[in-house]
Amino acid sequence: MSPIIEDTDVVVVGGGPGGSTTATLLAKRGHRVVLLEKETFPRYQIGESLLPSTVHGIGRMLGVTEDLERAAFTVKRGGSFRWGTNPVPWNFLFAVAPELSGPTSTAYQVERMKFDDILLRNAQRHGVDVRENSAVTDVIGDTERVRGVRYTDPLGNDREIRATFVVDASGNRSRVHQHVGGERLYSEFFRNIALFGYFEGGGRLPQPDSGNILCAAFDEGWMWYIPLSETLTSVGAVISREHAARLQGDQEQALRGFIDRCEIVKDMLADATRVTEGVYGELRTRKDYSYTNSTFHRPGMVLVGDAACFIDPVFSTGVHLATYSGLLAARSINSVLAGDLPEDRVFEEFEGRYRREYRVFYEFLSAFYDMQTNEESYFWKARKVTNLDRTDLEAFVSLVAGAHSGERALTDPSVRSFQAASDDLAGAVERTGSMQTPSGERMHHLFGTPVVREVMAEMNNIQVRGVRGASARELPLLDGGLVPAPDGLSWAVAEEAAR
Repeated sequence: MSPIIEDTDVVVVGGGPGGSTTATLLAKRGHRVVLLEKETFPRYQIGESLLPSTVHGIGRMLGVTEDLERAAFTVKRGGSFRWGTNPVPWNFLFAVAPELSGPTSTAYQVERMKFDDILLRNAQRHGVDVRENSAVTDVIGDTERVRGVRYTDPLGNDREIRATFVVDASGNRSRVHQHVGGERLYSEFFRNIALFGYFEGGGRLPQPDSGNILCAAFDEGWMWYIPLSETLTSVGAVISREHAARLQGDQEQALRGFIDRCEIVKDMLADATRVTEGVYGELRTRKDYSYTNSTFHRPGMVLVGDAACFIDPVFSTGVHLATYSGLLAARSINSVLAGDLPEDRVFEEFEGRYRREYRVFYEFLSAFYDMQTNEESYFWKARKVTNLDRTDLEAFVSLVAGAHSGERALTDPSVRSFQAASDDLAGAVERTGSMQTPSGERMHHLFGTPVVREVMAEMNNIQVRGVRGASARELPLLDGGLVPAPDGLSWAVAEEAAR
């Protein structure tokens, strides 16, 4: 029997954050978009800690701000670390980043089952034809370009969709990305393995930092501790390949062993029990998760999110890279479908920006794994790799918040008074104060009067630059590159945008 054939403008493969973001921003420009998802949502997915750029930047563009608020996810103001040579745990606040001071200085810890479902249903509300339980079996193309996909629908029928563009947002385990060409290159540095599970009744850091992600290093690697709700916590151990043999036997015993090696996490879990039933009852592993494809696109097809690259979970960059690349891909496809710019130029911009974001995080994280230094050295490295003209600490927070690129779409563009912004940041620093972990360790906070004064001065500059008019225009991020159109949904030539 011949497959059922239909036509559309764009086919998006995968309904995770990258796919939903791309599809929604294409539909906003009136294009016909079919999204194919092999599973039925909500479904389990790893990765629970978001960055402010995703929540307040991409979330605002997608129109899910109120949906996320109603979901009542755990609010996080920053991160807490027991890392490097400093034996004392230390904190950072997102509010230190000038572009994030105020209402945008927080993010969420989310259960991905709920978060991803919010984004997918939002895509449907914007007119995306979402088809769940629909697995892509092949990509249709020729030597000139990709022209569509074949898939199996929920009833087992073979179907074929012809499209001008195919977006692969199917994640790290799919083979759809192979149709772009090139090869998947695995990092020789980040050859780690993660073992993780979920616990009920774990401890929390003192208020107001109880929602922070906690990352704590020990001899064989490091552990994450993510408070998903008042009682549920995601706990994982990331270890180097040389210790992989410890995972071959009893994984329950292995995870408990790593916890015992990490005093601060052991202390937090003293009265907790591991979840052993339901979707969170399984101990899971993930390995070889640091990679990049040698190319992110070919004519008619583009990779976003984990289909293109992934680095490391330590700063929760997975959803950030997925949604950011979804925005870049949507801008590029919208520009081509509108006849505004040639395909090769817009996808050169897409890949240039995407690889720049990946590279900055990769270089910084490579240095962050150096346990023979302290937090001040990490901050200096952040300023070096981002090339930001600000203090080391501000550069570090801008980087780990996902806002270092200067993309206006990644931060809330609303103009607030300088005094209000100053009060917000000063209040955040004052409220942080000193803090002790349950074991009595005092948390070191990296904010002092000189840093606050410098942030206030930069906030004043942002206030001036933020006024609508000539100062609202973005400069090219890449040499000779394009800039976002006024609505942020396509590309424009810098000279034309300035008129």
